[in-house]
Amino acid sequence: MRKITFLCLCALLSFGGGAFALAGDGSKTKSLTVEQFNRKPLQPRAYAELPLGAIKAEGWLYEMLDRQRKGMTGRLDELYPLVMGKRNGWLGGDGDVWERGPYWLDGLLPLAYILDDDALKAKVQPWIEWALASQDEEGYFGPVKEYPREEGLQRDRARDWWPKMVMLKVLQQYYSATKDERVIDCMTRYFRYQLKQLPNKSLGHWTFWGRERGGDNLAMVYWLYNITGDEFLLELGDLIYSQTVDWASIFGLRTDDLYRSLSRHTVNVAHGFKTPAIYYQRSGERSLIEDLHRGEKTIRVTIGYPTGLWAGDEWLRCGNPIYGSELCTAVEMLYSLENVLQITGEAHWGDYIERVAYNALPTQVDDNCTMRQYYQQLNQIEVSQQQRAFSTPQFCGSPQLFGLLTGYPCCTSNLHQGWPKLTQNLWYATPDGGLAAMVYAPSSVETEVGGRKVKVVERTNYPFEESVEFEFKVSGAKAHTFPLHLRLPEWSKSVIVTVNGEAVSVTPVDGVVVLSRGWRSGDVVKVEFAADIVVNYWFDGGVAVERGPLLYALKMEERWVRRDVAEADHRKIGKEFYEVFSSTPWNWGFKRSDVKAENLAKTFSFERKGEVAHYPWNVESAPMVIKAKVHEMTTWRAYNGSVGPINYNMRGGPSEDISPEESVVELVPYGCTTLRVTLFPVRK
Repeated sequence: MRKITFLCLCALLSFGGGAFALAGDGSKTKSLTVEQFNRKPLQPRAYAELPLGAIKAEGWLYEMLDRQRKGMTGRLDELYPLVMGKRNGWLGGDGDVWERGPYWLDGLLPLAYILDDDALKAKVQPWIEWALASQDEEGYFGPVKEYPREEGLQRDRARDWWPKMVMLKVLQQYYSATKDERVIDCMTRYFRYQLKQLPNKSLGHWTFWGRERGGDNLAMVYWLYNITGDEFLLELGDLIYSQTVDWASIFGLRTDDLYRSLSRHTVNVAHGFKTPAIYYQRSGERSLIEDLHRGEKTIRVTIGYPTGLWAGDEWLRCGNPIYGSELCTAVEMLYSLENVLQITGEAHWGDYIERVAYNALPTQVDDNCTMRQYYQQLNQIEVSQQQRAFSTPQFCGSPQLFGLLTGYPCCTSNLHQGWPKLTQNLWYATPDGGLAAMVYAPSSVETEVGGRKVKVVERTNYPFEESVEFEFKVSGAKAHTFPLHLRLPEWSKSVIVTVNGEAVSVTPVDGVVVLSRGWRSGDVVKVEFAADIVVNYWFDGGVAVERGPLLYALKMEERWVRRDVAEADHRKIGKEFYEVFSSTPWNWGFKRSDVKAENLAKTFSFERKGEVAHYPWNVESAPMVIKAKVHEMTTWRAYNGSVGPINYNMRGGPSEDISPEESVVELVPYGCTTLRVTLFPVRK
């Protein structure tokens, strides 16, 4: 198991906190340089977030954020005025009083401060001001009044605990960016209110969402404790955890086995994944982290997809590639994994973050970030308005189509946190007074290390290439000594590290390479990983093809067709929506002998297509291909716009089921596709 040893971290923290100022146990200081290594008696965190705005996106990642700014994230108040306009209850209006407003802010606010965009900050500020001003004498904040039902709005459950959990995350990020002391006062008073109210009105009092997602609440309680040291927060944390679903037991298969819980909401599993790690900080029970590892393995062999997500078109399903995976699942799982990585320091979770972010996340939002798809299919040969085998199909508004409001509106509001929070988690502070790059993407970080200003520019086209270059800029004439932690991906069998062009010997420990030396402006570290093509077996023996951090899928022609609302025979889903069709043959598979490890070099060949485009996430701009030798599966057919079952090919069958003729097809990164086949049948 790849991890940072917790005993080592305790030792590092015990001699004073290295380059980052940490408050003493009894201090009430509210201006710590880094708040989140953890105040005793909490267990120390392996890594700590840097202040919001210290990390900037570069290259293709900046392009993703810029498209969010120009698209839905920056303009949702214009595109979705019914909910995000002045009537919203989180602005004091009589409209939506529940989760959608806070959801939007949870992505809009970090985007605004990462891009340092004054116009976006101005959109955020009225929501912050209203939330802070709404707090009453008891400590409650947020909408209070409920209103009669109105189509398209959530006007009841105003006092529900759940939407407050999202707004607490918003306020926490606002404090990280601005150090506005009003946030600390507001959250302190609200948590005192919770401590009084929860014994009689538990997290599940108004809806079950609060009980399922209590880990979000708990994380904010511990965040505040690290700043104020108020002892009542530890008592509140224990109470919140006792009222939250026992995710540790579920993932650890001690009770309520996950694979039997098909009535469990798919996004709640993503929310819940962080909860054992969050409470580990309080309990110190290593079994809670081990439960997450067991849960990951259970997901892999039951409901799991090679994207790092799982089959769950509203409710959990076994991992059939024709079932849907909800967009909210992707962004919430990323947030959970980012928390787990910070707390445990286990390099494995960095790999998991990249698997979700660089495969599942790009596929469900269109290139201009103006539309999104509620459900994506792993094997998706057609995006069309017809009945599918989803647990919530047509009645929730054509959930497979691309549009502003197809499916339930939650994803329209919640998708925005994905890329900004990934950016915020590219770099961390380390307890030994250094910096860590545990997830790779083009970026830069500028912060103070050991009393001196340091900037590191990360130049790379990762995940589309396997090399990463770091250039240092250090204030002052003298060399500045501090460690640089770098994750060694699990898929890389070796690593080459050079400093200023000279090779250095490194010994990864638990998946992490640490370079400690005196750094000067102009120093350059280059890291090169080694990626091979591999195949893995998933649902019904289907084969997935991977290379490095990327999953590959069949390249298909994509013909986008606009449909107007007037053509729809269901409730209003926005001004327009899109279907996507293709004439590309898709019913390909492999002979088992061709996908054995010793034959992969004969079956697959990897090619780069030149420079990586500024926006690489579509079929036309895919920077690389894998050419694969395949055979037609002659009896594999489509049903209602989805592929048929692949299991009949698993153990053989009549010779006419598979063509003896060999064909060559192109596979491209999954994240570049809208239409695709990702799990391929295998025939003896």
